[in-house]
Amino acid sequence: GYHADRWKKLLIPYGSPTKAYFDTSGKDPFCMYNYVLEIITWNKSTRSGFIKVKIMDNAGNTIESQMSSEASTFQQYKSVKILTGFPRDIEKIVKMSLTFTTKALIGPRRKLKVLQMKLKSVNNPTR
Repeated sequence: GYHADRWKKLLIPYGSPTKAYFDTSGKDPFCMYNYVLEIITWNKSTRSGFIKVKIMDNAGNTIESQMSSEASTFQQYKSVKILTGFPRDIEKIVKMSLTFTTKALIGPRRKLKVLQMKLKSVNNPTR
């Protein structure tokens, strides 16, 4: 969460090497609010697929993340971290839902049994 014209001055004091990423949306206002989603599943067999996250605040405002272009692999009791972005920020999240898809047109539908999930803001780490 740094402004592009100031990122270098802000990151250099943290030492070298410095890792930085810039993620923008394709629509105005172009900013993205990034979160790390950590999921632990309890399916006995390995599942691969895509996660979409929807979050809601007290007033009922909802926002949905963009789906990652790369599939994630979920194994029983193994933690998986996914970087997900939202086009606007919700300050106090009261509800979260996940949609799992394999994007397969043929074959059985797969379910992802979630044991634990955590959502942590990258832009506001104290949340």
